[in-house]
Amino acid sequence: MSARLLCRLLAAPGEAHALDAAQWNAVIAIARAELLIGTLAFRLRGLPLPAPVEAILAAAILSAEEGRRQALWEAVMARRALAALDCPVILLKGTAFVAAGLDAGQGRHIGDLDILVPADMLARAEAALLDAGWEWVKSDPYDDAYYRRWMHELPPLIHRERDRMIDVHHTILPPTARSTPDPTKLIADAVPLADGVAMLSAEDVVIHAAIHLFADGDLSGGLRNLWDIDRLVREFAARDADYPARLVSRAAEHQASRAVARALRLAAALFDTPIPPQPAEPLFGAAARRRLLARDGWGRGTRPATRLAFYVRSHWLRMPPAMLARHLWIKMWRRSGHAG
Repeated sequence: MSARLLCRLLAAPGEAHALDAAQWNAVIAIARAELLIGTLAFRLRGLPLPAPVEAILAAAILSAEEGRRQALWEAVMARRALAALDCPVILLKGTAFVAAGLDAGQGRHIGDLDILVPADMLARAEAALLDAGWEWVKSDPYDDAYYRRWMHELPPLIHRERDRMIDVHHTILPPTARSTPDPTKLIADAVPLADGVAMLSAEDVVIHAAIHLFADGDLSGGLRNLWDIDRLVREFAARDADYPARLVSRAAEHQASRAVARALRLAAALFDTPIPPQPAEPLFGAAARRRLLARDGWGRGTRPATRLAFYVRSHWLRMPPAMLARHLWIKMWRRSGHAG
């Protein structure tokens, strides 16, 4: 129940006064494990808290602010590297949120820089980034070939001096996936930001988050992604009452209706996100909540069978059965020490 308590605190920070020491220990441990400690710190800022908790959260705010500065600087570096190509540089995920000043960016942990570029610019973008100091992370020939043939992004790159990674996407789902979002629409409707970069439209940014959660992932880090969706939906709907209807319509265009509906239902269940009525899926909803909340009071993962089931499901959605069996066999064979 500790993970659910974290969700409750994020949704209703005023309830923090009721927590005892053991509950605070659990909430902080789970928030760290789910990379939500900075988000929690911003949500509780200014409330009367126990001194040890206040000190931990103050440090988390400082760390999140430093992460924000680094993320924005990496975005500037990528834009400079690609400037000569006249190539749109569309920021994705956390970097997009902070660059646009969205509520979802407050305190958000940001790891790699994720960008989207047109597929026909991919080779030139790759060459420009390599010239600007990025290097390959994946040295394994199988992994490199797998990314290039089957994935929605280049193999990851890391900068040799700044030690920061970049993932260059040409769409938001692998081409083998059962859903096929339209990358031309994603790029055409992107919204310009400062410094020559852009982000996905208000509808597409939520669709991407939902797809990442349910059509392309095993729900690892799912609470953070679901919180993104809560914040984005609330903010965009507050600006425009027609936003929820446009989101549903746009999801259908990208063959993402199921993923978006599932994300909205779970956001409502865990964070009280105000959403229009959604079709019920009681069995899947229960299983997804079980997976999302699978942490003990020390922040350790629990429910290994549920985790494994969602891991297998994520691969099943990305690949046809024969391809999946071959890929998993090769990965297990190589991990067992038979490679090279």
